[in-house]
Amino acid sequence: MSSAPPCPNPLHAWQGSALVVGCGGIGQALLQELTRRAPQLQLLGASRRDWRRTGDASWQGVSHLPLDLVDDGSLAQLGPTLGAFPPLRLVIHTAGLLHGPGLQPEKRLSQVSRAALEQSFAVNAFAPLLLAQAVDPALPAQAPFHFASLSARVGSIGDNHLGGWYAYRAAKAAQNQLLRTLALEWRRRKPQGCVSLLHPGTTATALSSPFQAGVAPEKLFSPARAARQLLDVLEGLTPEQSGQFWAWDGQPIPW
Repeated sequence: MSSAPPCPNPLHAWQGSALVVGCGGIGQALLQELTRRAPQLQLLGASRRDWRRTGDASWQGVSHLPLDLVDDGSLAQLGPTLGAFPPLRLVIHTAGLLHGPGLQPEKRLSQVSRAALEQSFAVNAFAPLLLAQAVDPALPAQAPFHFASLSARVGSIGDNHLGGWYAYRAAKAAQNQLLRTLALEWRRRKPQGCVSLLHPGTTATALSSPFQAGVAPEKLFSPARAARQLLDVLEGLTPEQSGQFWAWDGQPIPW
């Protein structure tokens, strides 16, 4: 499956905390899969709204942390909040913005706007790096950890053969560069850490819902399947592979 060698520290043996940021379809599925795969990790889900349903036993033991990724004050509070939990060992950033009120992927140059570019970059490019800055003090300096962020194949400059989607493509490409640069810094300061950009494949979530019609059923993943595949990739990565861009099947994606 993955071209990466087996991880010397599989998640089931890790102790500490795991933070999933952005608790939409994939984020919630990751928390559910981590409940099974990493029973010794305290699970934390960070988002603007508490997604847990009252009385739903499946979320017992998962703590919700309020977090607005485009609010510097909210990000500043995250670090002190993490101090109340066991040491942070896994961070997965899943938040993304492709469409919304007044925002749609551009099909041609005439549809590009400054407001849409700024909105996309705020969530898809700046947020993962600012999250890393916020959690930096909570990450171990001399123990293995993963910091992963969902990117997208359309963010690959080398793989762009169709054009369009200016804001989303560029913001994801910017995220890739920012976290590649972060990986180089952490390689010096936190040599056992592994930073990864992950393409989850087309997944049946709200983000991709307007664009699923042309996707073959076998290529449209459920959030649960996407979560399993992403964690399979992470478990196969080592610090020596920090700062790389991976597809859901463990294959590298060109920048």
